[in-house]
Amino acid sequence: SGGPQWKVLKGRKDGRVSIAEETKELPPPNSTVTKLIQSFAKRGLSVGDLVVLSGAHTLGVSSCTSFSSRINTGNVDPAMDSKFATKLQGECSMLNAASGNTVFLDATAVKFDNNYYKRLTRGKGVLTSDQDLYNDARTRELVNLYGRHKGLFFSEFAASMVRMGNIGVKGEDGEVSLNCRVVN
Repeated sequence: SGGPQWKVLKGRKDGRVSIAEETKELPPPNSTVTKLIQSFAKRGLSVGDLVVLSGAHTLGVSSCTSFSSRINTGNVDPAMDSKFATKLQGECSMLNAASGNTVFLDATAVKFDNNYYKRLTRGKGVLTSDQDLYNDARTRELVNLYGRHKGLFFSEFAASMVRMGNIGVKGEDGEVSLNCRVVN
């Protein structure tokens, strides 16, 4: 899939268990930029980190239920490109959305690139939280910048991943893994 590389710091503590309850800390896909900025700031991350880490959505899928309110309510989200909305409606009708269908978040969803940002500038963000990065003046210029400069996106993504990797487990709550595949 390509993409940037970064060094993972040695000695970082990991949690001993994975707790599904903690996923509630993740911002929902219909978050506004204001809510996203607040969520990232609580973890010591900047607006720049928010925009560049959102670029991870160049890979992956979303369940139709995560964005069906943008396309299946009778009023398509005006921020969405109308042809793109029609395409998503075909893939995620109310029936399909309820059955667990998924769509790619990006047209090049198996390749790590900066196409995600280019698509946001054309109203082709699948999730509200993604499209709002372009629609909000506080984040728009970064979306434009990463859409124009893949190398800059890659280098800043790697730096933000290191910062994000330093969030979390402190003190006695975790352990330094001797083998990353198993708990010590």
